[in-house]
Amino acid sequence: MAGKTILGGSLGECVHVAGVLNFLRIAEEQGYKTEFTGPATSIAEFVAAAQEVDPDILAVSYRLTPENARILFQDLWQACEEAGLTHKRFVFGGTPPVAAVAREAGYFEAVFSGEQPVEAVIAYLRGQRFEQMTAADFPDETMARIRWKAPFPIIRHHFGLPADSIEPTVEGIRRISEAGVLDVISLGPDQDAQENFFHPERQNPKRKGAGGVPFRTEEDLIRLYEASRCGNYPLMRSYSGTSDLLEYAEVLWRTIRNAWCATSLFWFNVVDGRGPLSLRDSIRDHMLLMKWHGERGIPVEGNEPYHWGLRDGHDAVVCAVSYIYAHVAKAMGVRDYISTYMFETPPNTSNKMDLAKALAQIELTESQQDANFNVVRQTRTGLMSYPVDMDYAKGHLGSSVYLQMALRPSIVHVVGYCEANHAATPEDVIESCKMARQVIQTALAGQPDMTQDAEVQRRKDELVREAMVIVDAIRQLGSGVADPLTDVEVLARAVEIGLLDAPQLKGNPHACGKVRTRPVNGAIVAVDEEGRPLTESERVARIFASL
Repeated sequence: MAGKTILGGSLGECVHVAGVLNFLRIAEEQGYKTEFTGPATSIAEFVAAAQEVDPDILAVSYRLTPENARILFQDLWQACEEAGLTHKRFVFGGTPPVAAVAREAGYFEAVFSGEQPVEAVIAYLRGQRFEQMTAADFPDETMARIRWKAPFPIIRHHFGLPADSIEPTVEGIRRISEAGVLDVISLGPDQDAQENFFHPERQNPKRKGAGGVPFRTEEDLIRLYEASRCGNYPLMRSYSGTSDLLEYAEVLWRTIRNAWCATSLFWFNVVDGRGPLSLRDSIRDHMLLMKWHGERGIPVEGNEPYHWGLRDGHDAVVCAVSYIYAHVAKAMGVRDYISTYMFETPPNTSNKMDLAKALAQIELTESQQDANFNVVRQTRTGLMSYPVDMDYAKGHLGSSVYLQMALRPSIVHVVGYCEANHAATPEDVIESCKMARQVIQTALAGQPDMTQDAEVQRRKDELVREAMVIVDAIRQLGSGVADPLTDVEVLARAVEIGLLDAPQLKGNPHACGKVRTRPVNGAIVAVDEEGRPLTESERVARIFASL
């Protein structure tokens, strides 16, 4: 659309300009040139401006009474006839009652009432009609969807209803897809689906549906995917398996065209009780899983770093693991790496320190980018951070997404506001996504740059240094190994001796669990027996001295 021009204005006595300005901003992002006549523009002034600018599209806004709008639209068309402008394209934006009158006028090729998703506006500007778009019009691959949606991030939400069958989830996926409010349905399986898909003899009927949708066959997965083939045709992805990882990956790709793979290194095994693999087997198999997807050009998400934060791990460990995981993904041949930043984890982290930690993770991760390794930013609200009270929880969702937008993510993983109370229903998913989308649009319209706060920057720089102390210690642990950061034995030993550690691992036979952490000025730091903060150099020295 480069070179095309849109002239916009609020006509008559209407002084409301937010809607038309937002439309013009989106148009500029799509390559249009725009001109704005301002609020309360008379028809004569608007027509004169149209004659001077000679735009391709006339964008009209009016947000007052429908009765006045009907007369205004008649007068506008008559004035355009007299000025020889009726060959131009006309588009309208206003309140739903006035939009109904605009449709009756008959000369607006598109009418927006604020009820449509932003994708409908983008589609119009690209010469498409959103309501007529089919599967072929929506990119069915992650990176293509990101480029198609930019500068708006694509929206992801977890969904999988705990039940004794897949039917509620099938119907829910259909309703969510038809709503057109998210781009990626992140399928949440129950524990047996993740761990025992290929081992029905190990499945426990008493826990069917525990934690998610109980799919048990490829046919189940195909039905779940087919339910999403409507609305805005969202992509679908699922959690990875916790055993038989490669076979599980093949099934997900065949059935739901898994949008990307999420893997761990140190979790989803005997360490956290989420699977049967030993720590060393888990590290090895997750590396092979990354390699499998890298060879096929499928993006890989690292869910590793925030799992340490979920167990009260201190910020430096979270940042160190971000560097390590990106290093491993790159070594395994992953081209598009989705790096996830979970905010409010642990929940007593302050906004400032949250932002500093995420910026440190970004610097450590994206320092490894090159022509063959692309890092995609994904943000999400803390899994354990929601209040139980639904009203408070809605406020938390909005504030969290606004903070996340400081990172300018390409993917926003919306966590339903009901998380602390119950598994998200289709209605919960749709409502949560709408709330997040409004916040995202507000942020993109002109958000202050919170990343430049001096305290945030100081903490970010400190965390980068502290994280690299841990990384260098792991390299020292693997002295003589070609690449200690991709060596199964070295990485397992780093967990066992406590270079990588978290308080909630105390008593765990597969890890160390000796580190103490506490919040200090909103940051999560390691402390000694008396509660005095430890630098990573001090902590690492103590560990090596005890070996």
